[in-house]
Amino acid sequence: MQPRNAKSPASATVVRGIRRAELPPLNLLYSFEAAARTLSFTHAATELFLTQSAVSRQIQQIESGLGTALFERRHRALALTEAGKVMQRAVNDCLERLRDATAIVRAAQAPRQVAITTTPGFASLWLIPRLARFTASHPSVDVRISATMDLLDLQRSGIDVSVRLSTISRGVGTALFEEQVLPVCAPQLLKNPALPLKKPADLARHTLLAIDTPQGQPLNIDWEPWFKVMGLPELRMKNTLRFTQYSDVVAAAVAGQGVAIGRLPLLDAMLRDGRLVAPFGSAASHFGYFVNVAPRSAGNADAQDFVRWLMAEAELAKTLEPGKSR
Repeated sequence: MQPRNAKSPASATVVRGIRRAELPPLNLLYSFEAAARTLSFTHAATELFLTQSAVSRQIQQIESGLGTALFERRHRALALTEAGKVMQRAVNDCLERLRDATAIVRAAQAPRQVAITTTPGFASLWLIPRLARFTASHPSVDVRISATMDLLDLQRSGIDVSVRLSTISRGVGTALFEEQVLPVCAPQLLKNPALPLKKPADLARHTLLAIDTPQGQPLNIDWEPWFKVMGLPELRMKNTLRFTQYSDVVAAAVAGQGVAIGRLPLLDAMLRDGRLVAPFGSAASHFGYFVNVAPRSAGNADAQDFVRWLMAEAELAKTLEPGKSR
């Protein structure tokens, strides 16, 4: 038998909680908030996809439960009473807290992701071989790579980070590294005594491996900076193999099918491990890779980490000259 003053479990729960009768019906507070903000039942009804009369009845229901008026009904206008102003502050505060809590909970459940766009050559030859080091330190982050020559709008396409090749003088964003170019080929091609590669002019007896260029541009446009430095602006090679992607040009060079123009540091690893060799020195292409972050991703900590990782990898690459090992 319980003592006379003891509370039952049910009544204790009511004391610790909030009695539903102490609050206006919660579904009606949205109508009050809209009406108090716009000072118009008609505008509130439009926002809430209700009729004006429905909003008016809901406000009357709240006022009836409170026992006081929240609005002064004037000719073609509304004004908040003192009680209405008190309720407006309280309702706004509660709704803002709910919005903040909802955003926090949703963010905690949302997958962590970094989306990157770059050229196919940079993706396959430089980024992907290094990417495991980023994913190892960020195992909970999904990485999405869009490898395309198209210049994507970062905001519209949902991209966080772009890495793009541009002329040094017109580059936009943070410079990752400048590009050097030089002829590269398979080691067996360099050892062929019937087709020597002792001096730059010997290239005239070899097959040119090149990217298919837009109509009106010379086929060997990628070679022009190097030809100019070597004093060979008119050099024509024996024949040509053309490809739509630079990674295919490099694959053909590794297979011994001709000589390609190598882009450094994209091909540094292949020169270090001997898959490719460079019979001659390099020249500046006056191009470089630049990193940009979408404005909407400024608060994405994983995107910021990815950019810092890119910059660190670029600095590391500078310390590893072709021919040296890590």
